[in-house]
Amino acid sequence: MRIAVYCSASTSIDQKYLDLAFDVGVAIATSGADLVWGGGQVSMMGAAARGARERGAKTFGVIPEKLLTIEFSDPEATEMFTVSNMRTRKAKIEEISDAFIMLPGGIGTLEEFFEIWVGRKLGYHSKPVVVCDPFGTYEMLQSSLDYLSQEELIGATSNELVAWCRDIPSAIRACKPDSN
Repeated sequence: MRIAVYCSASTSIDQKYLDLAFDVGVAIATSGADLVWGGGQVSMMGAAARGARERGAKTFGVIPEKLLTIEFSDPEATEMFTVSNMRTRKAKIEEISDAFIMLPGGIGTLEEFFEIWVGRKLGYHSKPVVVCDPFGTYEMLQSSLDYLSQEELIGATSNELVAWCRDIPSAIRACKPDSN
């Protein structure tokens, strides 16, 4: 099983987010799965990959050519896919992953999350979509999505396609194909 992690590539974030990403990488490996990620060795992306490899998991990176010198392609990856652009990156991550976990991140992380969630809603895939939010970073986002559902702008079944987890063990359990 391969679990994709969407997370921040920002180099100016609190250490607690780096620790979270590392711990998620460790948990993925401990569960017997391998990691798929954006291929960078900086910030949360790099921390997740290091955590996964520390416990023996394989790591599969997908990085666009333009970001090779910005996110710094991780030379320790089991396999690195260099692609032409962000759209190709997201498609490759979707193709080679069996589940998706979103950790705290910025607009790129949110964009990846929303695209994979919409793909699940529209039936392009049936893979688990998970948010791991131990610090409450996405509480306001979740409230906004609940409000949109109350206003019937988002169907109730759409919200049921995402597992919102407050801890790493719950997030890993939610990655099982029959979990959500």
